[in-house]
Amino acid sequence: MKNQQPLFGNTLSELQIFCKVYGLPSFNAKQICEWLYKKQVSSIDEMTNLSLKTRELLKQHFDMGISYPIDVQISSDGTRKYLFETSKNGLIEAVYMPSSDRHTLCISVQMGCRMGCDFCATGKQGFQHNLTCGEILNQLRSIPESELMTNIVYMGMGEPFDNLDEVLKSLEILTSDWGYAWSPRRINVSTIGLIPEMERFIAESECHLAISLHSPFDYERQKFMPIQNKYPISSVIKSLKKYDWSGQRRLSFEYIMFDGINDKHTHLDELTKLLKGLFCRVNLIKYHSIPSNDFQPSTEERMIEFRDYLSEHGIICTIRQSRGEDIMAACGLLSTFSKS
Repeated sequence: MKNQQPLFGNTLSELQIFCKVYGLPSFNAKQICEWLYKKQVSSIDEMTNLSLKTRELLKQHFDMGISYPIDVQISSDGTRKYLFETSKNGLIEAVYMPSSDRHTLCISVQMGCRMGCDFCATGKQGFQHNLTCGEILNQLRSIPESELMTNIVYMGMGEPFDNLDEVLKSLEILTSDWGYAWSPRRINVSTIGLIPEMERFIAESECHLAISLHSPFDYERQKFMPIQNKYPISSVIKSLKKYDWSGQRRLSFEYIMFDGINDKHTHLDELTKLLKGLFCRVNLIKYHSIPSNDFQPSTEERMIEFRDYLSEHGIICTIRQSRGEDIMAACGLLSTFSKS
């Protein structure tokens, strides 16, 4: 049917507007949300506490907007990488990572990415298009492990703050009582450091924030992260220091370690100075090689030295476990360029 829009991915306020325009009772909007996000029905016909007339009206204007993965790859460590088609005939990937105490889903917000980081396969792919709120949440809704999930990280394909309106809508649905009713403490959103959008996110969401740092030196970060030309990491840190991070909301920094590039003692000294006064943690990440650059991962011994030094200087620091490397699902490896 022509002019249909996806129903899945609408907020309560958007559905209330629809009800008002078409003369439906306002409480219908909350009923629709319950069917979409709590009962997770697959069709409008299943919304049985709506009148038949209301369901027919919905079907005139909406389809469900739910799509299922078209492929899955399973890693030797249990990680699963799902491939989805988008409404614009594109492809995106999401990664499910189970462990003994949590089930985490890494979701994408764009097909490709316009940030162009030299160490990232998604960045090398370039930007194709933004995902809608429904397409972002569909990655959670439509996988077999959906009901198991305990945590979500916005760390897949794309820069979340380059698609901020749709990301904020998805977070509203995830955390609202009328939506999935998740605690924002179960959600972590990563950014390269788009300062105006970052400040808006801090004001409008209570979810955790992760910053892709990768070098404390402005001149060095500029060599492999083009965003540094517009938003230097020193300016990002200055902005973050305006806020109180001592509560339940977590601020973390992602630091991919490149052998002989950003893993020297001078980097430790500068990191300590840069982060002084911020209540935060640093996650050290193994670099996963991609074609067309000469970066190599730092040794495990060097990563341990980094962790111990930062910990001894009052900065909580962990080494993130690498997951799904054998299926190209680890940090920095997501790309659908060769599949499209």
